[in-house]
Formats: sequence, structure tokens, C-alpha cells
Amino acid sequence: MKLSELKPAEGSRKSKKRVGRGAGSGHGKTSCRGHKGQRARSGVHIAPWFEGGQLPYHRRIPKRGFHNIFRNECAEVNLEKLQIFSENSVVTPELLLGEKIIKNLKRGVKILGKGEINKPLVVRAHRFSRSAIRKIEAAGGKVEVI
Repeated sequence: MKLSELKPAEGSRKSKKRVGRGAGSGHGKTSCRGHKGQRARSGVHIAPWFEGGQLPYHRRIPKRGFHNIFRNECAEVNLEKLQIFSENSVVTPELLLGEKIIKNLKRGVKILGKGEINKPLVVRAHRFSRSAIRKIEAAGGKVEVI
């Protein structure tokens, strides 16, 4: 067997539908578009959310609550994730991004207190929870707010 002799398995490949090639093909005349109507015309583009003129779903359902577009949403990191760093190293948001602990910087980094830390680290971040500050300082580390 040679590379040039390879063929797909019998019946695994289906030939494409060739429309408008005569009545005998089964796809002639209207070319599978039916008779008249919006979708039968050329150049039709119907948005996926369009519901034929009836009141769209996103306008029918009731709206509740408030969404603050100016909310300052930080990337959150738990203390247990900081265990990978060596003693006395300086942990910065850029370092966390490089280690893929956070996906993006968004609008800052907040260190949360879940888990334990048993080595002194200098942690620089935009925000800290009270428990995170307490645990970092108890381990002999230092907290620096950017």
C-alpha cells in the first residue's frame, strides 16, 4: 500500500447536493427552496433571532434587577494557588498571568484567603481579603497593594 493509493471507506463520503440541475435530479426547478416566500428569494439574510415579525423572545420576557456596567471585576486568586512559588519570591499580576493562574488581568487581581500558605512571599495585587492578609503575614510574607 502506498500513500497515493489511500481511499476513504466505501459509503463514508457523500457527494454534495447539486441543485438546479434538471427535474430528474430531484433538486431542479425551485432548487430545494419551495415556492415564493422570503427564503426562496436570492440574497436572503434572516438574523438568527428574527421571529418572522412576532414580538421577539428577548422583548417578551420580563426584565428584572440591575446590571452595573461600571462594575470593577477583578481576577480572583486563592492562596492555595500561590504555593507553587518559591520562598521570598515577589508575586505580581504579570507573574500570575505568565504562570496561567489567571486568564487575563481584567481590571485587577484580588487575592482570596482559601487554602493555606506556609512560605513567606511578597504578594503585590490590587485587592486582598482580610483572611488572605492575615494568612500571608502569619507565614512571614508581605502584602503590597498596587
